[in-house]
Amino acid sequence: MRRASLVVASIFIVLATAWWTLALVFAGPGPAWLRTGLAAVYALGTLAVLVWLRPFSRAFATWALALVALLVWWSTLRASNQGDWQPDVARLPRVDVRGEQLTFHNVRNFDYRTESDFTPRYVDRTYDLSALRGVDVFMSYWGSPAIAHTIMSWQFENAPPLAVSIETRKRKGQEYSAVRGFFKQYEIIYVVADERDVVGVRTNHRGEEVYLYRLKSTPALARAMLVDYVDSINSLVEHPQFYNALVDNCTTSIRRHRQHVDPDAPPFDWRLVVNGYLDRRLYEGGIVDTRLPFEELRSLSRIDAKAKAADGDPAFSRRIREGLPDPGPR
Repeated sequence: MRRASLVVASIFIVLATAWWTLALVFAGPGPAWLRTGLAAVYALGTLAVLVWLRPFSRAFATWALALVALLVWWSTLRASNQGDWQPDVARLPRVDVRGEQLTFHNVRNFDYRTESDFTPRYVDRTYDLSALRGVDVFMSYWGSPAIAHTIMSWQFENAPPLAVSIETRKRKGQEYSAVRGFFKQYEIIYVVADERDVVGVRTNHRGEEVYLYRLKSTPALARAMLVDYVDSINSLVEHPQFYNALVDNCTTSIRRHRQHVDPDAPPFDWRLVVNGYLDRRLYEGGIVDTRLPFEELRSLSRIDAKAKAADGDPAFSRRIREGLPDPGPR
């Protein structure tokens, strides 16, 4: 039993040390050479303590003291809204709420010539919650079929869809890294945008594969989700937060919003992490149209060609939905 306990403790220490070593490499103080040096000292120091310091309880206590110091340092890292942001995330959205009327400020509606060549344009749009009819989800693939970016889009009568994409707010010169996303390297932003912008840039200029699924969501649930999104959008204006690649990303954040407003929200599923397969989870749960076999529904839901054909068209949102199965009453 004692030997098994030592093995378990050692495995825990090794895994935790690996995580904190990377944390020092990516988020430690000073230039890259200093961060790398601190990480090396920590990792090698842990190894030396485990190998030479006896008894094991003393080695563990020494390692634990170092862990406490790291936790204190980690707690001092604070997200900020001050930064030299990339142009596509330069402005934070905010929402004025007046009864049933939601006025969204800084709705992104860029005109793209290429992914990096565009005319920035932000607009204000007012939506009437009583005119909300449902919500759809986009899934965008840029590489592995196991990973996708998810975008929610609310549908209104007599108003353009309202798309919200939960993303990393990158500073100029930063590139997205899934590994860095675990280590407080990016603030989180809710990009509120026209579909022609936030979807079109992916289909028409980044060459991503994008699927659009119409959800079986009642107006009441769609409304509650949107109101919960609005709370987060406004909160980030005063209280910025870090993006986290595991627990606070484009998909797990959607689940969190759903849990806030729906006591019958589906339980956790591994496809929330490996989210490229989330559409099959939606199908199995009856959240999308299930009258067709899944593969046929998925084929119909791919909108790349339609989005390219509708590039620049004010009717972009209507055209990308042509031929999509209607999930029924919402």
